[in-house]
Amino acid sequence: MIPNTNDGSSRPPRLRIDINGSNVFGLPPYSSAPKGDARMVLEAVKAAGFEGVQTGSKAAVCRELGLRVTHSGRVNTPEEADLRAAEAVELGADCYTVHVGWGIEDDAEVDRLIDAVLRASEKHRIPIYLETHRATITQDMWRTIRLVERFPEIRFNGDFSHYYTGQEMIYGDLTAKLDFLAPIFERVRFIHGRIGNSCCMQVDIGDGTGGKQRPFVDHFKEMWTRSFVGFLKSAKPGDYICFTPELLGPDINYARAFRNAKGELTEESDRWQQAILYGQLARECWAEADRITRGR
Repeated sequence: MIPNTNDGSSRPPRLRIDINGSNVFGLPPYSSAPKGDARMVLEAVKAAGFEGVQTGSKAAVCRELGLRVTHSGRVNTPEEADLRAAEAVELGADCYTVHVGWGIEDDAEVDRLIDAVLRASEKHRIPIYLETHRATITQDMWRTIRLVERFPEIRFNGDFSHYYTGQEMIYGDLTAKLDFLAPIFERVRFIHGRIGNSCCMQVDIGDGTGGKQRPFVDHFKEMWTRSFVGFLKSAKPGDYICFTPELLGPDINYARAFRNAKGELTEESDRWQQAILYGQLARECWAEADRITRGR
C-alpha cells in the first residue's frame, strides 16, 4: 500500500499549500513573481506563505531555506518505477507524483505498471501519487475507476483539468459525473491546482469568483472540496494533503497568450498572483470540507 503522507507530528490532519517550480521560475518579466537568483526567489515564495515547492533542480536550496520538497516524473515501464522512487528519495522529496504509461496499454500492462509503482513505494517508503492526466493510464474516468476496483490502495494527485477539459465534463450531467468519481476523490492526497473551462486546460480566473461569468471556478472548487472530504474521512493525526498550484507557461500550450496594443504576445494573467489566489480558494474549500466532515 502506498503510505499516506505524515509529518510525524500528532497535530490534526491539515492542508498544506505548496507551489510548483514551473509556477515560479521562468515567468515573463512583466509578471509580479519574485525575481533574482534561486535563493532570492525561494525566500519570497516562503514569505508568501507556501510551505513547499515541487521541484528537482531547486531541491537543495529549498531544504536550506526550510521549504519542503515534492517531486514529479514519469514511469513508462515497470522497471522505471523503482528508479524514479529512488531518485525522489535521494532528492529528499516528501512524495512523488507520477504520470504512468501512455494510455494505450491493455489492462494486463496497466496492472504490471501499477504493481511496480506500489512495490517501489513500499520499498523506498515514499508516497507515490498517480496523476489524473492526459496521455497516461488514468486519462479516462471510467478506466480509472476500474483501476481503483483492482487496486484500492492506490492514491492520486488530482489534476482535474485533464478530466474537466479533456473529457468535457459539463457536456451532460456534471453532478452524476462528480458522484461517479467518488472513489477517486476519496483517494486524492495531492492536488495540482489548475482551473480550465470546457475547451481550455488553463484559463484566467479573475478574482476567483465563480457564478455565471466563470462557472468552471465553482466546479473545480467542488472537486477540491470533495477531495478534501475524502482525505479527512480517513486521515490520522499528522496526515496532510498537498495543494500545489501548477499554472504552466505558453511554451507548452497551457497559459493562453494574446497580443496587446503593441502587438506583443502576453499571457492573459499573472500566474504568480493567480497561484496566491488559488491558495485562498483551496483554504475556502478546506473549511467547507471540514464543516461537512464534522456535520456542522
